[in-house]
Amino acid sequence: MENIQWADLPFGYMKTDYNIRCCYKDGKWGELEISSSEYLNIHMAATCLHYGQETFEGLKAFRGKDGQIRVFRMDENAKRMQSSSRGLLMAEFPVDKFVEAVRKAILLNQRFIPPYESGSSLYVRPFLFGTGAQVGVKPATEYMFVLFVTPVGRYFKEGFKPSKVCIMRNYDRAAPKGTGNIKVGGNYAASLVAGQKAHAAGYAAVLYLDPKEKKYIDECGPANFFGIRGNTYITPISDSILPSITNKSIMQLATSMGMTVEHRPMLLEEVNTLDEAANCGTAAVISPISQIDDLDENKSYIILKDSEPGPVCVKLYNKLRAIQYGDEPDEFGWVTIIE
Repeated sequence: MENIQWADLPFGYMKTDYNIRCCYKDGKWGELEISSSEYLNIHMAATCLHYGQETFEGLKAFRGKDGQIRVFRMDENAKRMQSSSRGLLMAEFPVDKFVEAVRKAILLNQRFIPPYESGSSLYVRPFLFGTGAQVGVKPATEYMFVLFVTPVGRYFKEGFKPSKVCIMRNYDRAAPKGTGNIKVGGNYAASLVAGQKAHAAGYAAVLYLDPKEKKYIDECGPANFFGIRGNTYITPISDSILPSITNKSIMQLATSMGMTVEHRPMLLEEVNTLDEAANCGTAAVISPISQIDDLDENKSYIILKDSEPGPVCVKLYNKLRAIQYGDEPDEFGWVTIIE
């Protein structure tokens, strides 16, 4: 512990003391159990391994200047996990058990919560998967919920600095009417090849277009996309976009700041009219975009002329972080203090 450089943490896995587990069997969920093992013992024919019955969430706990521990919108993560479970025909994990598991894991691993001044946080990863043995495409009758925590730094190594993204039409992360709006591992597996190619070419992420017509903006790698035009916040809507809790929160912030919010299909050509653009999510928070390179059309859309984030992104980022760390009042009731 003494050797952890809190301010230099990568966004990666570090072993902590305890994790929380819960099993679903005979039509009901059991009690929460505490484990110090990093390993799971599952059947080789478990549906999670063969048919992708698996969903996960990501949320964060922050240590404030006052020493208190705050968790951001965990009820929303619990509800989204239930929504994902419905989409994959899995047993839904109760919201109250989810909240209790988050509390337990944070309190048991308090010593891994980065200090306020480091800018790092404790990442909370709950996941749920089919453990019942099944050969033949059917839902399992048994499930397991696991929740672990790990201290993390920034998701994008640039941090809150503008970065370039690219468009590659030969890749989709999800299909229309498929699992794009569900937080399932398969969507992320589908993004690995394009993501690696983008990183090798010097881009922070891939900006995916809609999988059907390749005309509309979809998601930006592992995060939602948004653009700023004047006093308007514009973010795409479609069946293949994951409903981001961070984006939902930023939309509320933008409205409270007197901005107009448009949540609608967004044509690629519209990026020519934007003053600012960014991707957003739990891991990245807000990551401003300086330039979008359309590698298929050999075109570049310059969003920011200099290397600094735009004023609206700065304002939204600072406000959201201030609420998460307890530096400003939580007027929306988003934060839970863990005592």
